[in-house]
This record gives sequence, C-alpha cells and structure tokens, in this order.
Amino acid sequence: MPTDPARTAFTATVGGAVEEGPSESTPRSDSFDIEPPYVPDLDDLPADRFLDRELSWLRFNTRVLELAEDPNQPLLERVRFLAIFASNLDEFFMVRVAGLKRRIAAGVAVRAASGLLPREVLEQIWSTTDELMHRKAALFRDDLVPALAKEDIELLRWPELSREEQKQMKKLFKERLFPVLTPLAVDPAHPFPYISGLSLNLAVLVRNPQTQKEHFARVKVPPIFSRFVPLGGQRFVPLEDVIAEHLKSLFPGMTVVAVHTFRVTRNEDLEVEEDDAENLLAALEKELLRRRFGPPVRLEVEESIDDHVLELLVSELDVSGAEVFRLPGPLDLRGLNGIADLDRADLKFPAFVPSAHTALAEVESASPVDVFSALQRRDVLLHHPYDSFSTSVQRFIEQAAADPHVLAIKQTLYRTSGDSPIIDALIDAAESGKQVLVLVEIKARFDEQANIRWARKLEHAGCHVVYGLVGLKTHCKLAMVVRDEPEGIRRYTHIGTGNYNPKTARLYEDFGLLTSNAEIGEDVANLFNNLSGFSRHTEYQRLLVAPDTVRDGLIARIRNEVAHHRDGSPARIRIKANSIVDERTIDELYRASQAGVPVDLLTRGICAVRPGMAGLSENIRVRSVLGRFLEHSRIFWFENAGDPEVWIGSADLMHRNLDRRVEALVRLPGELQVEEIGRLLDLAFDDGTASWWLQESGLWERHAEDAEGVALRDMQELLITTKRRRRP
Repeated sequence: MPTDPARTAFTATVGGAVEEGPSESTPRSDSFDIEPPYVPDLDDLPADRFLDRELSWLRFNTRVLELAEDPNQPLLERVRFLAIFASNLDEFFMVRVAGLKRRIAAGVAVRAASGLLPREVLEQIWSTTDELMHRKAALFRDDLVPALAKEDIELLRWPELSREEQKQMKKLFKERLFPVLTPLAVDPAHPFPYISGLSLNLAVLVRNPQTQKEHFARVKVPPIFSRFVPLGGQRFVPLEDVIAEHLKSLFPGMTVVAVHTFRVTRNEDLEVEEDDAENLLAALEKELLRRRFGPPVRLEVEESIDDHVLELLVSELDVSGAEVFRLPGPLDLRGLNGIADLDRADLKFPAFVPSAHTALAEVESASPVDVFSALQRRDVLLHHPYDSFSTSVQRFIEQAAADPHVLAIKQTLYRTSGDSPIIDALIDAAESGKQVLVLVEIKARFDEQANIRWARKLEHAGCHVVYGLVGLKTHCKLAMVVRDEPEGIRRYTHIGTGNYNPKTARLYEDFGLLTSNAEIGEDVANLFNNLSGFSRHTEYQRLLVAPDTVRDGLIARIRNEVAHHRDGSPARIRIKANSIVDERTIDELYRASQAGVPVDLLTRGICAVRPGMAGLSENIRVRSVLGRFLEHSRIFWFENAGDPEVWIGSADLMHRNLDRRVEALVRLPGELQVEEIGRLLDLAFDDGTASWWLQESGLWERHAEDAEGVALRDMQELLITTKRRRRP
C-alpha cells in the first residue's frame, strides 16, 4: 500500500508549521468525510462484502425517525427526535451529497468499496431521502400535531387562528417583523438574489393592477425570531404564515397573487489548502466566509408551488430536477426543538441529574473531594452522563488551576461550549503562572468560528495555544496535569471518548479514564510533545495513536484472537463505535469470523459490515442502540485467552480517524474497569435489550418487544438506575 501523506506529515513535521504562543489573530453528526477508494490487498473475499457508507448513514437517520414515530416514547421527545432527524439530514446534504457532486464534477467516478459509482449512490440518495422527507412530513401532520393538540399544545396554520390571535399577530408584524424584512424584487434592474443555505424563504408573486404584469420577489424569513411564534396558552403558528398574511404591507399598491415557501441547502464543507497557508488561522477564517456561497445541493419547496415559480427557482439556483423536493408544509422542522423545550415534564423523559462517581463523591464534608488524592488511591473510569462531568473532569481541571503544587496543565479541545468553565479554569491557571498548553482544533467542522474565538481568548490570557497540525485534525481527548509532590513529579491524566464540553456531557454517552498511572502519564506527555513541538516519538506503552499505530494495533489484536481460538483458548472481539467503515479492519474481522471467532459490533451510525454472509460473516453480529442519550463512546474489547484487553478512546473505525486525524486509545489498566466495560457490552448484546439488528441486506430490524409484545429493557434507562448504586 502507498504511504499516506497525512501519516508522513505526522511523523516528519508534527507541530513544525504551527506557531506556538500568542498571535494577533448541538443530536451533531460527525461522520462526514470523503473516503478514498479502497484497493484490497486480498482477492479471495466476496466483492459485495461492504455496505455503502452513504446509504448506511441514511438508514441510521431512519432509525432516528423511527424513534420519532414510536408512540411509546414521550410525546415531546418524539418531537425532538423529529427535529434531530431534520437537522441530521441537512448536514448530510451539506457535506456528503456535496462531496459526491464534487467528485462527479471533477470526473473522479471511482467505485466505492460497495461497488457503486458516485452517480449510482447519488441517485439512491435522492430516492431514499425523498421518501424519508415525505414520511417526516406525514408524521408531523398526521400524528404529532393531533397528539400535541390532545395535550393542549397546538401548532396551527393561519386560518386556524382566532380573530383575536390574528390581531395579535398583526401587531407583532407591524412592530417587530416589518422593520426587519427586506423584499427583494427580480427584474432587469434587480438580479435574482443570493439565497443563503438553510434559510427559509417566501417566493412571492405580485401583479401590477395597472399593467397586469406579474413580478417575482423573495422575502427571507428572519432566523432571529422563533420558528413557531407563541400565541399564548401553548398555541403556536409558523413564522412564515404571519409574514405571508401581511405581505401587502411590503408591496403596497401591488396585488399579492401567490406565496410559496422554499429552502435551499448548499455545500458548506470547508476546503482549506493548509500546505499553502502561511497562517492556518487566517486561511480558515477566509474559508468560513466562502462557506456561505457554496453551490446548492437541494431545493425544498411546498408541494403547492406554481410550476412557473418552481421553474424560475430551478433555473436561477441551477439545480437539477432530482434535487427538488416538493413537500407538504411547513418546511424546516428543526424549529421543533423550541416546542420540545416546553416546560411539560409530563411529556418528557423523567428528569435525570448525574451523580458523582463514588470515588469522587463527598462523604461527610460538604467540601469537594480532592481529585488528586482520590487518583493516588485508584484509577477512576467515568461513564457519562451517568457519572457527573462537573464533579469529575471539570473539577479535575479546576482544582489543577487552583492548586499551588500544580506546575503545568496540557489539554486538547475539539469542541466546547460557549460558556465553558474549563476554558475559564485554563485561563486562571495561566494567569497564576502555571504553564498551560492548549491544543485547539480549529478545523472541527461547523465549530470553526467558536474555536477560533476561544483560541484567541486563551492566547490573550497567556496560554500556549497550538492550532492543530497541518494535514491532520487533532481529535484525541487528552488532559494532563503535572504536579510537584513530596515523592517527586507526578502526572495525572484524563483520556476520554468525548469532548470537553459540559453541555454535551449531559446528553452524550462517553467514557473517560482519570489516572495517575506512570506509564500512561509518560505516554500522554510524549504525545503532547508530538503535538506541540518537533518530537518524532511514535512508540507508546499503553496508547495506540493514529495515524501511526491505531489501525495496525487493532489488526494485530484481531489476529491474536484468531490465534487464541485456534489454540483452544477463549477468543472474542467486541467493538463499540459511532461508525465502522475502514475496509482493512473490516476484512480482518471477516477473517476472524471465518476462523470461528465471535465478533460483536455495536454502532450508532454507519456500518459497512455485511453480517450473516455464508462463509464470511456468520459469526458477526451488528447491533445499534439509540435513545435519550447519544451513544458516543468507542470501546475495543479483546478476550485475549481469558485475560481481557480493553481499549477506549477517540477513534472510530473510519479512514479519517485512522489516517487523517491524531487519535488516542488507552488500554484500561485495572481489572475493575475492564469488568465494568464487560458488563456494559453484555447488556448491549443481550437479546432482552431493545436495539436494532443489522441484516445481511443492509436493512436494520428493530427489536423493541419480545414475542408476547412485552417491551424489552431500555439499556440507558437501566443504566440511569444502576449507576446510582455504589460501585465495587
């Protein structure tokens, strides 16, 4: 296989092109990257062994839609799942569909590992998404709206408003909406306006009563107002209905003939030419401005739209007929999050407040536990959101910032919240004279602007800031505290599967290891030196680090399981990941299955593995769990002849994670932590646990009830209960 340029960049020029130090300068899906074609080293495996990754992603989002359709879910949670489905699909078009169109336009018509050409994949995407969007619209109109009305939450259209409510909306329009709206006419003196991506718009047809000539105009629905306008008493009306009813105020003297809602999705992926960028930060800021003007990849219109208005939009926006989706209104159901946020506890999941991990919980004193003293006694495996993030990881950083014995703090930040106490703690540490190194990955998709802002804030406070690496994204989740103690310098580390984001830590399921293990501390110190300087260290004792050793390390352990099985020793492979796509790793799993090794795969999103193929994957099971929390952790379990070896970390089994990102997996050092992970995987794969099962066809079969119609156990709800019990 040829040498990967990203791997070369990592080992040869890590940190070299990035200046260290100050300078003058929401459930998301993170599984969108354009994969290179896979050329297998072996030709004795079936050619049709890989499912298509794009179509697999659509089936993941179908599972989200199934949760919205499920009458056993609390009503407002169903509303939120529908909003998540809509948001996910937007991002899929902005990145994945846009990427396929770029490849077709560039003439890079290489077959995917699934055997499909980009055009074939695109055509299946169009047909599948058209069906899903109509299914979404029907669910909203025929199921959710009536169900909400029974609970005195009414989503109304303009004709359904009372006379008093219409007067109320007329006043709102006059006082607040009218001053903001800008009608844009289209005629020889006014070119067709630029339509920003994901904006909701009104296509307005007006007629001059004197000349009888018709004109087209566009009115943008301002996103600064609530998508569903409250009328009082939990009654709401779409904002575009209010605007449409008062358009004569925007076109005085003209007759409003027709009004149609439409929405454009654009290519919003970034393409930063890092190798040519003298300043990565400046290059990214320039590209963020360009993002707003990406080419269209989808046009959504209300099904009642006039044909000649649609023809104008198609012509001016330069979209194909296949990219046009005629749907029942209202369009853009992302705004349903506002409805899901209503204060109706009776229509939501029962309230859940994460509790402190037993090792970090206050016992008699009201003062917080000393995290460093606790870690001197034992390692702590955190499982969020069941274990509180604020009393563990956040407290770890805050106590380090305030501790006079702490000499240095080093941390990676990929995504964080806008009011992060971790950012504040790092700033406090720097201002108190501690050495603080923060690697802010400013290329984290759709969080670039926020990360630039936090990077500059950290720089101005005196932190040493590294802006990622040329050719690679830094995706590993690492924090290290260097402390001066009577016995000498000791390193305390945190290695996680999720971001240092206090807000998403309440919604995302993730694992994290807090430890004072000396070998892990030395490994993390060496990795930080790679990230910030010219170190070429690639050998680690208890870490696997991409792009150098994650894939090879996992493949070596898969092959070890085959050897154990042949020797008659216990052998089993269990993997939990967001996405499983990497063909080289999948082929090794196929070979393990052929050898008789049981392989269990738990994935939230994409899975290119085709289970159940005769002679290939009869020993592979693929399951998926979705629910109130977003399953986000990555776990790699190897039975290892009865001495299980377990790794957790940031890497999914995708090309981007293994070849184009800095990722870190850590081997759990303690038997108790290994046993805890084992119990979780046992629960996930138990037939009594509600989940989806992947079929050989690539379709997912939902298992929510047993043969008698009794609901299967909800893994997340069970963990909420059991995680409150005292740990061993």
